[in-house]
Amino acid sequence: MGVGCSSSLPPTVNNPHCSITFPHTSAHTNPTSNHLPINWLARAHLQKPTKSPISKRLFTLDSARKTPTLKCGRTAQMEIEGGSDSKPILDLHSLDDNLVQKMVYDALVWSSLHGLVVGDRNVQRSGTVPGVGMVHAPFALLPTVFPENQWKLACEVAPIFNELVDRVSLDGKFLQESLSRTKKVDAFTSRLLDIHSKMLEINKKEEIRLGLHRSDYMLDEKTKLLLQIELNTISTSFPGLGSVVSELHRSLLKNYGEHLGCDVNCTPSNDAANRFSEALAKAWIEYNNPKAVIMVVVQPEERNMGGHAIAVIYFRAGYAPTDYPSEAEWRARLLMEHSSAIKCPSISYHLTGTKKIQQELAKPNVLEKFIDNKEDIAKLRKCFAGLWSLDDADIVDTAIEKPHLFVMKPQREGGGNNIYGDDVREALLRLRKDGKEQNAAYILMQRIFPTDSATFLVRDGSCHKDHAVSELGIYGAYLRNKDKVIVNERSGYLMRTKVSSSNEGGVAAGFAVLDSLYLT
Repeated sequence: MGVGCSSSLPPTVNNPHCSITFPHTSAHTNPTSNHLPINWLARAHLQKPTKSPISKRLFTLDSARKTPTLKCGRTAQMEIEGGSDSKPILDLHSLDDNLVQKMVYDALVWSSLHGLVVGDRNVQRSGTVPGVGMVHAPFALLPTVFPENQWKLACEVAPIFNELVDRVSLDGKFLQESLSRTKKVDAFTSRLLDIHSKMLEINKKEEIRLGLHRSDYMLDEKTKLLLQIELNTISTSFPGLGSVVSELHRSLLKNYGEHLGCDVNCTPSNDAANRFSEALAKAWIEYNNPKAVIMVVVQPEERNMGGHAIAVIYFRAGYAPTDYPSEAEWRARLLMEHSSAIKCPSISYHLTGTKKIQQELAKPNVLEKFIDNKEDIAKLRKCFAGLWSLDDADIVDTAIEKPHLFVMKPQREGGGNNIYGDDVREALLRLRKDGKEQNAAYILMQRIFPTDSATFLVRDGSCHKDHAVSELGIYGAYLRNKDKVIVNERSGYLMRTKVSSSNEGGVAAGFAVLDSLYLT
């Protein structure tokens, strides 16, 4: 693995014509590609298929009525308030087996025809020969019921979060100071900060700034609040497939709405892929060089050839330590930051998305440094879950006593890194023995407990029922050229549903399925 340049010139600041390839690491995906390899949902977390027909696994019998009872998407735990004026809700009773089997069959056919597919790692030639070794992406059979008022809030704050990322990224001192202790104990963050420091030293200005973000939320069952899990600023996953699964659900509701008692208009359309593509295209236009190209930084299984001036660099990779196995990768990252190309994200945007900065922004009076509008500040704060530094001894004591109420998060992206349950207690006790300096490698976050309800999951051609929870991601696109804001908008959404027994929630990491919304 290394840096491959098609030009005969050395890879210097004036020669940004390189194809950069990083090793494969995680769940983050290319926003313009639907054909990516994927790990399937872990079998250990799911109800194993039996030899009985699918229809016998899909239902539980109501003992009084002796007829199959099915709740579509989410069960009655998410029934809405409002009485007769409420919108139709996905609430299915007496649904016959043949109808369910037909819906599953139609969904699988639709997926094949409309690109709701990924590369199958079980097929050797998959990913190397177009059209070979494709399989449907895992998806929920029907959309998840979600309160419309919380959906509107998530959409409303998306442009505010976009602006916040941009303003924080311009405050180099804030980023360096906030992450100074983390730098001492986290080698990966340290190397990112070193590159950032070099840009500050030469007063490198990113006059054209492009951000393609995703803010992730869960609806807390106890408080009924929509709480932010994290804000992603690099390689935000699944705008492509997320858009397609929304259309799958709209198609199913359109064709079967009369049988389901559902309204297709309650599932919002999702144009995430188009919005992100448009933002990349507009950034290319702002670069003002018709011969320049957009370069995508990828992982080893993919290839991206250079040979042209680079207008925009999109980071499909580069967010994990394993993406930098040698000094060559770090030199490549530094080279790209030195270049005049528009980076998505720049090193400053990348650092702004770290867990530590998320925790710092949640402190009292910090948002006020970056946002002037008090109403906007209040909207953002309403979405913040509890976030604490491990230097807070009282919170650490509480977390040791009641570890199930907290999540420990390191400065990592890509899933599979967080610490839950009794492991939180063990990790905190270990850190106490190791000394306070190691505390800076983690933050503590309030654990969110969303509604657990029955959902129908389709993967590997089979449909089965399991208890599940969902996570909503709102995409945001931001493009600025000096003082002119060209794009600042919500750009579609991603709904992921996972079995409730799983702590992690990545689709490509093998924990979740793709889903969409049914607004109530």
